[in-house]
Amino acid sequence: MRILASMFWKRLDPEGHDACRLAETAGGLILKGHALFGHESGPCSLAYEVDCDTGWRTRSARVDGFCGTRELHYRIERLADGQWLLNGASQAEAAGLIDIDLGFTPATNLLPIRRFDLGVGMATPAPAAYLAFPELRLSSLEQSYRRLDESRYAYAAPMFGYDAVLEVSPAGFVLDYPGLWMCVARPG
Repeated sequence: MRILASMFWKRLDPEGHDACRLAETAGGLILKGHALFGHESGPCSLAYEVDCDTGWRTRSARVDGFCGTRELHYRIERLADGQWLLNGASQAEAAGLIDIDLGFTPATNLLPIRRFDLGVGMATPAPAAYLAFPELRLSSLEQSYRRLDESRYAYAAPMFGYDAVLEVSPAGFVLDYPGLWMCVARPG
């Protein structure tokens, strides 16, 4: 395993932090991190890992931790036929989608940014299998990216009424996610 990059964010609303790293393996890429934040249910501690193939397509993900007094253990799989499973149960709403978007971390924005590798001025829809928090269920998230320059993307997620410019590191990690997350220490 070769570590490619790491990131540390401060969550702006509600208060919290997230740290993750991106590693290359013989068969693909692993995004692994840990988010800590406050929630109305109590303190949340969520460790996550996303496994992708060499084309940045999600193969599987896991989330383990707690929120308040509730233990959380979720296994997500994207099957070869495009179906998604959450703890073994089929998730029809996410069928055919390629990327996972973990709703409690900015880390997974890296996946479509790297997979599409847009040139400056190019745009694309990037629907994702969205793991909603705190519900922790998979649904379809319509979102889009338009590359403005070498380090900025116009990003929209209409379901949330969110439309902003994201600043992105050379590795593809979001550095500034206006109103939600900001990089605490710029990657070296």
